[in-house]
Amino acid sequence: MVTKLPESSSFAALADPTRRAILDLLRVEPIAAGDIAAHFPVSRPAISKHVRILKQAGLVTERADGRNRYYALAPTGLATVDQWLQPYRAFWAARLITLKHMIEEENGNGGL
Repeated sequence: MVTKLPESSSFAALADPTRRAILDLLRVEPIAAGDIAAHFPVSRPAISKHVRILKQAGLVTERADGRNRYYALAPTGLATVDQWLQPYRAFWAARLITLKHMIEEENGNGGL
């Protein structure tokens, strides 16, 4: 059962592999609802529910064009995730610099 998610639901929306796959499709260009559903072996209503969750989380926008609905990635919706990841980027950058120095040191000492 799909329920309305709180506004800080980016992480909950991203927890599902189907929703992550939908976002991957939308990275390239806006896609019509039926075309999104064609990429998955589940029913259109199931994909519709996934898209609705992504919209509620602010990760996807919807545009109507006649009878068609087009969905696009909303990069600003990923800002919460990006902010959460920032300390981890700093952590791994520091670790990689340390690893680089260790390798350079080994290579420098190994040539003596």
